Amino acid sequence: MANASAADVTRSRRTSLIGAVFLMATSAVGPGFITQTATFTSMMGAAFAFGILASIVIDLVVQLNIWRVVTVTGLRAHEIANAALPGSGYLLAMLVMVGGLTFNVGNIAGAGLGLNALMGLDTTWGGLVSALVAVGIFSSRRAGIAIDRIIIVLGVLMLAMTLFVALVSQPPIGEALRQTVMPDTIDFATITTIVGGTVGGYITYAGAHRVLDRGLGGVENIETVSGAALRGILVTGLMRYILFLAILGVVASGVVIDVSGHNANPAAQAFQASAGELGLRIFGLILWAAGITSIIGAAYTSMTFLSAFHPAITESLRHRATLIFIAVSLIAFLSLGTPPAAMLVFVGGFNGLILPVGLTLFLYVAWRRNDLMHGYPYPRWLLLSGVVVCLLTWYMGYTSIGPIFAFLTPAA
Repeated sequence: MANASAADVTRSRRTSLIGAVFLMATSAVGPGFITQTATFTSMMGAAFAFGILASIVIDLVVQLNIWRVVTVTGLRAHEIANAALPGSGYLLAMLVMVGGLTFNVGNIAGAGLGLNALMGLDTTWGGLVSALVAVGIFSSRRAGIAIDRIIIVLGVLMLAMTLFVALVSQPPIGEALRQTVMPDTIDFATITTIVGGTVGGYITYAGAHRVLDRGLGGVENIETVSGAALRGILVTGLMRYILFLAILGVVASGVVIDVSGHNANPAAQAFQASAGELGLRIFGLILWAAGITSIIGAAYTSMTFLSAFHPAITESLRHRATLIFIAVSLIAFLSLGTPPAAMLVFVGGFNGLILPVGLTLFLYVAWRRNDLMHGYPYPRWLLLSGVVVCLLTWYMGYTSIGPIFAFLTPAA
């Protein structure tokens, strides 16, 4: 019985770790990233490959630092921030929760776009149905296990279907590879937005907080957790590039994609042009899967920051707060008149502005707070690369504030 019990614990921990990886990955390749990729690829063509590469490199450095510091300290992000600079944890918690709310409005919009492409359902009704599905998942008695398994299944489905469409669209791979490292143009606003849509705001902490909740914190777990994070980031990066290639194949063929209309769904147009009616339905399923997993990820992660304001918040109270968070996101989605695609572009940019705040505090802890790190010898290469990326995100955020908010008020 002891062996059986130990085997069950090992299997449960493995599933939890995979679930944390996929929570990070599906949040990073959510409806915002999909819509942003279609929008920017139609605008920049193969040159946007550099933006994809930049997002992957930045994601790699950010997530390896965040996962490592959270795991070693055994603390949530706001606790780490407060330890680094008293009071900053409250600021970080507010930024992440507000950013998570704006992102979740976009996630619901994305899920609505997915059901519109999949079965022709109006985007408003599609968003409503998707939010109710997420509420149903969180209301399950075994919500923790259900979340892990649902996210893993939908993540694998998204990867397989995106690969199929990329093969069908026949993109100019040689040109894409050249511009990945030697782009004709570089646009910091698009890079900030795509970074925000893949690693900004709540996404930064989604997988790391899930690791803590599933009992995988501590120095003894650092190698296992870091290895899983690295594999997850590489898989996520592969999916991002495959999605870009799928859309580039359509753009390179001369198809004009509408990115400004009120009901514009740029990625859906690309998938339909690539594989016809089947491509449109496949896209709908991909976007809906991305939307529902991102709704779950945004709600779950944002509410893990509640304990910043009261340390005695119970699991039951946090669970109820998560349901309220989804309901508020839904109400905001139903109330706003902003086109769903434009909303998804904006929220990525907004969350990209949050990223350097938390990263700065984490790097300070890794560098100076040996007490919090329990004497763990932090890798210098990781710290230095984190500083470079942190400075870069501050610069990109500063130079991109105007262009990002301009997405909400396009010229007539």
